[in-house]
Amino acid sequence: MNNQDLFDEISSLRTEQNNPKSRFIDTGSTLEILEIINEEDKLVPLAVHKELPSIGKAVDGIVAAFRRGGRLIYVGAGTSGRLGIVDASECPPTFGTDYEMVIGVIAGGKEAVFRAQEGAEDSPQAGEDELTALNLTQKDVVCGIAASGRTPFVKGALDYAKSLGCFTIFVTTSSKDHIHSLNLAVDVAICPDVGPEVIEGSTRMKSGTAQKLVLNMLTTASMVKLGKTLGNVMVDLQLTNKKLKERAKRILMRICNIDYDTAEQYLRYSNGHVKTALVMILGAVDYEKALEILTSTGGFVRPAIEIAKNIQEDKL
Repeated sequence: MNNQDLFDEISSLRTEQNNPKSRFIDTGSTLEILEIINEEDKLVPLAVHKELPSIGKAVDGIVAAFRRGGRLIYVGAGTSGRLGIVDASECPPTFGTDYEMVIGVIAGGKEAVFRAQEGAEDSPQAGEDELTALNLTQKDVVCGIAASGRTPFVKGALDYAKSLGCFTIFVTTSSKDHIHSLNLAVDVAICPDVGPEVIEGSTRMKSGTAQKLVLNMLTTASMVKLGKTLGNVMVDLQLTNKKLKERAKRILMRICNIDYDTAEQYLRYSNGHVKTALVMILGAVDYEKALEILTSTGGFVRPAIEIAKNIQEDKL
């Protein structure tokens, strides 16, 4: 693509248009500037809501991949890449997942997380190479993230993933028509239309917020469907710091109606595994039996507790 073609393509992007509502933002007071930004930010969740059917299809594809031993791999550049890395890095402490289950890949490598690596996003081959280095297989899901929808690094990664038969997702604030025009064959395109940015072309703003909301949904809904929560409580958290240890005790105290010392004891008995402790306490079974029952339910706590209770009733 020559410079003129690139110029024309970028000029036509929804994310690059001028926002009439913020045209005179530089003349406003501090409060007026903030009000303009806030009013535009309010549009983001509404735009994401319209994409819920597509997000649902993506979640179902991710869950299916996880159940067959696959991974979710985010691929992006700049802000989009950083958002993928943030979402991936939060899954292990929040949901007790392996660090290889959800992975974030950014154009330019680790250095790009902290400092922009200019030009890193311009190579489709680099996107493919990153996935090759991860030993991508058909079992995996690749989710490309690009506000503009045109990032060559992301496109190269998605094309390669598709060639292997991977389930592919694209998160962008460009239109679905634009995605189709790029001949980007993905299984699910998630395209919240957030409108032009407050600062023209600054896709770290509304576009970035929309992408963050979508990624939150993709992993959170997938983990709920894998049994990583009991109701709306994260019961598969890893006790990797003092805060999480105390949170785990609070979860046991509240759900099981026990005191602090008893919660601490059961965390020791369960080797720091909240799910197991819950089944032990509420189902009145020992550690080994709790683990056995949890395995039989695929890690879902609610049915595991019911099975444990039924076992105790049968003994009476």
